[in-house]
Amino acid sequence: MAEEKVLSYNDVVLRRSDLEILQGPHYINDRIIEFYWSYLSTTVSDRILFVPPSISFWIANCPDSQSLLEAVNPLNFSARDLVVFTVNDSSDFTQAEGGAHWSLLVYERANNVVVHHDSLTPMNRSQARRFFKTVKGFLGDGSEEVRFIEGQTPQQTNAYDCGLYVMRIGRVVCDWFEGQCDRGIDLWFSELNEEVDTVVVANLRNEVLELILGFMNKSK
Repeated sequence: MAEEKVLSYNDVVLRRSDLEILQGPHYINDRIIEFYWSYLSTTVSDRILFVPPSISFWIANCPDSQSLLEAVNPLNFSARDLVVFTVNDSSDFTQAEGGAHWSLLVYERANNVVVHHDSLTPMNRSQARRFFKTVKGFLGDGSEEVRFIEGQTPQQTNAYDCGLYVMRIGRVVCDWFEGQCDRGIDLWFSELNEEVDTVVVANLRNEVLELILGFMNKSK
């Protein structure tokens, strides 16, 4: 029953167990983040790319350069001004849905920078830096080296909301970009301080659940 399919949304298939995750204080899995990225992608310009968690994980852990090229080339990074990746702390490269902590990497073209946001700093710092070293050669126009910075990030107060922080931060970054805000070196950091906290993140769990239930009702 838990694995009963409840919704097909674009390329994402959600199961009954995903609804159960959203109904309680549980760790957010790959499918829920992928659903939310897919939903956000329908609301923004194609200059923004939300990379699904499974593809982010594969890029970070590709076994050889040919596999990496095959994973990256279809994503068309050169056509994007903002690219959002997830970082997972799993050490089992054969299991895409493993790990116990999510964080976020965001590439912003105008400042030629990759920003890492970790709601349990510095838990995923080494994984994020390894990911950056893998992907940086595919970002930017080659005229100057892409920079890596640790972004100011609101911190979670429990052991299970990291995925929700990733989703909320991704939404704030997207809104910042689409709103044509000041593209200075401050980037979206002030917006994060204003729009991301424990209450907002806790509410997001129910918001995503209601979003899924709404699509389920429409598909009947």
